[in-house]
Amino acid sequence: FTDHVALGNEEWNPWDADEKNELAASQQRYEANLKMIKYARSHLEQTSLRVQIWGKAAIGLYLWQHIFGGHLEPADVIAQWREGSQNAGKTYFSFLTGPSVVPGYFSVEAEHVVLVLNGREPAKVAYATQWLHYAQTLMESRKIQHVAVVLLGNEQCNNAWIQPYLKRNGGFVNLLFVTYDSAFVNEEDIFQWPLGVATYRNFPVVEPSWSMLYDPRSYLCNFLGTVYKNSSRETLIEILKQDGLDKLCWIAAREQWQPQETNESFKNYQDALLQSDLTLCPVGINTECYRIYEACSYGSLPVIEDVMTPGDCGNSSVYHSAPLQLLKTMGAPFIFIKNWKELPAILEKEKKMSLQEKIQRRKKLLEWYRNFKAWMRQKFINTLENSFLPSDKG
Repeated sequence: FTDHVALGNEEWNPWDADEKNELAASQQRYEANLKMIKYARSHLEQTSLRVQIWGKAAIGLYLWQHIFGGHLEPADVIAQWREGSQNAGKTYFSFLTGPSVVPGYFSVEAEHVVLVLNGREPAKVAYATQWLHYAQTLMESRKIQHVAVVLLGNEQCNNAWIQPYLKRNGGFVNLLFVTYDSAFVNEEDIFQWPLGVATYRNFPVVEPSWSMLYDPRSYLCNFLGTVYKNSSRETLIEILKQDGLDKLCWIAAREQWQPQETNESFKNYQDALLQSDLTLCPVGINTECYRIYEACSYGSLPVIEDVMTPGDCGNSSVYHSAPLQLLKTMGAPFIFIKNWKELPAILEKEKKMSLQEKIQRRKKLLEWYRNFKAWMRQKFINTLENSFLPSDKG
């Protein structure tokens, strides 16, 4: 305040002392502030889009923390309200998540909104629908202009419920990014999105370390997971036991799925990824699973059972390599197999590999995964900007 007074009236001097130095300093501060404001303004002009992301499904954390490399305050994962922001491309993104983010109880600070929703089962769909109706109300009252949805889809790709909300079908949702090999992915307004890591179990953002790259690993492979009756996972366990290969691998099979990890079981799982050259990824309800991305995080090469699971997932008009079309299109350097009977030969080959070869493979995998996330981020930003920014044609 005194700066402004001093600048506005140079005769006025409350201290009766020689204030020239102070005045010069204050003038400099004033000019520096002006520069900063000008810079901020030009920066605001460059970020011509403001997008608010409402993270109402755990997959939002994969988008924000893993793909965008964004931070959240407070860092505490059980906080009721967490937020973060960053500039990317021509866009200023802010991200909100937590149980306290409830329709009508937070300020909508952007005209463009990305809703991250869970559509995996009927109860989740009912909750997701409430959010869509809230967004629709905001659209109708012109509080927001555009809506995109990132959807954790159903594992059998039963996502028909979202169709009426899409603009192409008379709704208001401009863009849809959906997990799994949904047949209605068209690369125009519907895009496939990666499942990512299990952020609902607080799987962390892993920074590659020297030892992750260069240390010998104690196990050829790992599989920690549920073995369902009459599934290919039973075949996998039998094959490993036959040749005593289970002694060379870290195998911990359980008969029932447990949604809540104990700290100990989670640490075990991370250790297994870090200590194995290969991570075995048998199909579950869907071929795509969190394990694939979690193995990549630790430089453990996924060995994927490349078979379609029952349901409505499959090829779309633009992709013809289901399952895992997105990963294949992006050139994922994984080992794809059609049957676990191929595993003994793969493990024999592993035994003969030198550490040097394994190091090269880990480098390639970690590099690929880093590029994959960067590519998904860029694609997401470009898609939003192309759809939400007024085009210059005209």
